[in-house]
Amino acid sequence: MRRVVACRRSGKDVNDRGKGRWQLCAANRNHVGLPSQRLEPGDEHGLSEPCAVKSRTHGSSGGKGPQGPYLSQLLHRDVGVIKEAQQRAAEWLAGMGLELKPSKTRITHTLHTHEGNVGFDFLGFQIRQYPVGKRHTGKTGGKNNQPLGFKTIVKPSKEAMKRHLSKIKETIVNQQAKHQATLIAELNPVIRGWSNYHSRGNAHQAFASADHQMFKMLLRWAKRRHRNKPMKWIVKKYWRIQDKGKWDFAPRNGKRLSQHREKAIEEHIKVKESRSPFDGDWAYWATRMGKHPELSRKEATLLKRQQGRCTFCGLYFKDGDLWEIDHITPKVFGGKEDYKNLQLLHRHCHDQKTSRDGSAQVQGTQDKSQTVEEPCEAKGSRTDLKTSREGDQPA
Repeated sequence: MRRVVACRRSGKDVNDRGKGRWQLCAANRNHVGLPSQRLEPGDEHGLSEPCAVKSRTHGSSGGKGPQGPYLSQLLHRDVGVIKEAQQRAAEWLAGMGLELKPSKTRITHTLHTHEGNVGFDFLGFQIRQYPVGKRHTGKTGGKNNQPLGFKTIVKPSKEAMKRHLSKIKETIVNQQAKHQATLIAELNPVIRGWSNYHSRGNAHQAFASADHQMFKMLLRWAKRRHRNKPMKWIVKKYWRIQDKGKWDFAPRNGKRLSQHREKAIEEHIKVKESRSPFDGDWAYWATRMGKHPELSRKEATLLKRQQGRCTFCGLYFKDGDLWEIDHITPKVFGGKEDYKNLQLLHRHCHDQKTSRDGSAQVQGTQDKSQTVEEPCEAKGSRTDLKTSREGDQPA
């Protein structure tokens, strides 16, 4: 990377192009200046001028985290450029009555250890590069695709793990005298929310570790409630042991506790540069996010599950296509109205699928054509009066 990137709290720019990079984590504090002189979000453009680099601003943090002190991340391949940028930034802040906070300002390397530090934490993730062999190494990409000799790993940071486990412990302690179902109802949103947030990184080991630590907390919670009972009795009361040796923390005939490792690791797909949430391409954004204001919840969910493809023809849905929700097993054959039995098809694909599975013949079609037969054709007697051959007799 040949430029310094100044980004806000929510941005990050780490890729595999180059032999690792130096990173400066800096935060300022209002030392002697007035409140109006404090750096607020949006003032980061002024930091690029004294550093004499090109800057790029990422999206805001959406209100997450403390507001006020400005946090910047500077990335470059040369440590000399990083130190020069730090010096110029300190001089620029001094003119405003501000200074870099020493406890939150450090220089580190993403691949090699520098001053006891390697990699950096950002938004609850640890971003670090590891040396690997030729079969697992990252590559530069492009026409001249070359191996780099290392691999970039983004995983939950130790501080994020510590905060999450502390939250679980606090919830369990506060529910010591409550029923098991109440404890499960309090823990499930915490577990699912944290797992969904970190499912885009390499979180498999972190999820397994969190489940292990949570099991020990729950076992301590159960033993505290029954001090004089043996361990076998406690496990049988609060856990449901499945056939494959899986232990579910659940009451009888009740909801079970969610596990971190149940959340599948999903690869993050970068948003196309030409795309915008306001471009009106609801097919793309519903496929990516699983929701869209112009689509129903059911249609958006099916679009995301099918990754934007019609399951009958295999082609992608495009803006302006007509589609219909189809039952995989038709309702006339016992199919149910749940997501497992639903799919999104093009309208013409739906017609072909219905004609093949035989549901149209079973349901029948409503005939709206006009009746062409005589009204009394099937009757034994005629409604029309027939005169005699001789005609009426004169009076």
